[in-house]
Amino acid sequence: MAMKEFKTESKRLLDMMANSVYTNTDIFLRELISNASDALDKRHILSLTDSEISFEEGKILIETDKNARTITITDNGVGMDKKELEDNLGTIARSGSFEFKKDLDAKSEADIIGQFGVGFYSAFMVADSVEVLSRRVKDEKAYRWFSDMNGYEISSAKKDEPGTIITLHIKKNTKEKKYDKYLDNNELRFLVKKYSDFIRYPIEMWIDSYDYKEDGKSEKVTKLETVNSMVPIWKKNKKEIKEDDYNDFYMQEYYDYSKPLKKIHYKVEGNTSYTALLYIPSQRPFNYYTNDYKLGLKLYSRGVFIKDEAKEIVSDYFRFIRGVVDSDDLSLNISREILQQDHQMNALKKSVDKKIKSTLENMLEKEREDYEKFFDAFGSQLKYGCYDGFGANKDVLIDLIMFKSSFEDKYTTLKEYVSRMKEDQKEIYYAAGESIEKIRQLPQMEKVLDKGYEVLYFTDSVDEFLTSIIMEYDSKQFKSILKGDLDLDSKEEKEELEKKSEESKDLITKIKEILKDKVSDVRLSSRLKTYPVCLVSDDNLSIEMEKILKQMNQEGVKANKIMEINPDHELFKALKDLDEKNEDISEYTELLYDQALLMAGLELEDPAKYALKVSELMLKAIK
Repeated sequence: MAMKEFKTESKRLLDMMANSVYTNTDIFLRELISNASDALDKRHILSLTDSEISFEEGKILIETDKNARTITITDNGVGMDKKELEDNLGTIARSGSFEFKKDLDAKSEADIIGQFGVGFYSAFMVADSVEVLSRRVKDEKAYRWFSDMNGYEISSAKKDEPGTIITLHIKKNTKEKKYDKYLDNNELRFLVKKYSDFIRYPIEMWIDSYDYKEDGKSEKVTKLETVNSMVPIWKKNKKEIKEDDYNDFYMQEYYDYSKPLKKIHYKVEGNTSYTALLYIPSQRPFNYYTNDYKLGLKLYSRGVFIKDEAKEIVSDYFRFIRGVVDSDDLSLNISREILQQDHQMNALKKSVDKKIKSTLENMLEKEREDYEKFFDAFGSQLKYGCYDGFGANKDVLIDLIMFKSSFEDKYTTLKEYVSRMKEDQKEIYYAAGESIEKIRQLPQMEKVLDKGYEVLYFTDSVDEFLTSIIMEYDSKQFKSILKGDLDLDSKEEKEELEKKSEESKDLITKIKEILKDKVSDVRLSSRLKTYPVCLVSDDNLSIEMEKILKQMNQEGVKANKIMEINPDHELFKALKDLDEKNEDISEYTELLYDQALLMAGLELEDPAKYALKVSELMLKAIK
């Protein structure tokens, strides 16, 4: 029989389907298995209303012949007659599954995978020619469809039972592609597990194994084995799943030696229906902030694997979430490799994000200890998410964010902080530093704590950036205790400080002149008790921010430093005595400034000179 040309499209279109639509040649097996699964579904559905059609046990068999260079995929599904072979395989991009679904009653719950009618042609990515032997249920005749991509032919054939056998004649190796791997049963089994593990029918393959005899010898045998799991854990009834089952799935899937901190297993039905099994890890992966970390969730459609890193269905600020989403309603492109960017994807992402957020809120309220463990591992991610996009997501995330604070040195939310604020407190106080221990030792902490105000500890590099974006919480603005005037003094305390400043006006002027290239201002302060001096900044760039920017190699950006002096400290009184005796106070003033730098965690401009000054003073004291 002479070859027929493909009905509706040219050879060029078929070349595109085989070589351009799919970016990964491994996909061919997924597509052919999905077609076989569809055929089994169709036979099962028809058997429910037609007593002449039997359906006892559907199965899919995959066999290889290395000598003949063939892969054979057999199913006992509905099969095709001559017209269906002509229509479905002779017409590119016509979907028999799509037509079948159209003919079903609208109330039917049929779950047919195929949509586009091009999946079959992915076989030509790995095969020179393809043969299809098929017999329709209730028909006595069978037919053979054959194509080498130049055209196709259909002829009468013999087949004992209804169903379809597809035989792929695998291409020879090229310099760019080794097609031999598809003749290896182990490779095909790997592809089945990756892409089609949850097809509902058993997928059988001949697998080599060993039988061990009583004498210790072994004999190599080839057995027919079911290589797919069929029912994914997320599709099972929750009552049938043990906690160990959930944990084992997570640990095996993500190569994690630790059990997850939290699982989220739920189902949504509506405009976008899907089932999800999500996990919050108990610890941050070692490669979390590297390019090796896989972002996104695993995406399935009707149990068929679609994508390993579906970033489109979860927001980046929840990038720590791992798991699976399986949806029946996704609009995929014709190769089932790429998601269409449409309202369905946006609705799915919105729904997944909403569930993650509600789970975290519930943990924060009812499982505080677990939430704090989570926040230790991934709290910075939420903060960055709140800061990112100029605060576009701050309203979503702000109540999930926590800081350690001076209140019992425990984690607190902003909501909890505000609930404890004193009646006269107008601002949310915070102090930034490398660690909680160093923040506690800051000279500026004494006065604030003595006044009974709670201070948030900002130890993440993103914390101060975050306050510049969110600006306020519950109408309360953020205020660094390391900046400007905190306005904590009573009227009497203010008057006392003004008096002392006036009395020491000439000395302060001299100190300003000595430090004119190092600080923008020098003033007496009432915020110091134990310490003689401290550095603060104005209401723009903070000293801690300067350090962070310096670590980011932004050397030119500096805080506007102000040196504050404790008028009641013995060192200031001694300095005042020296000045009244008309002695040079330059070295002492610079030494005082160096002390302020050290207490602020800043580098000394000349460490050797500082050490020499200290040594000289020690010698004077000893003598």
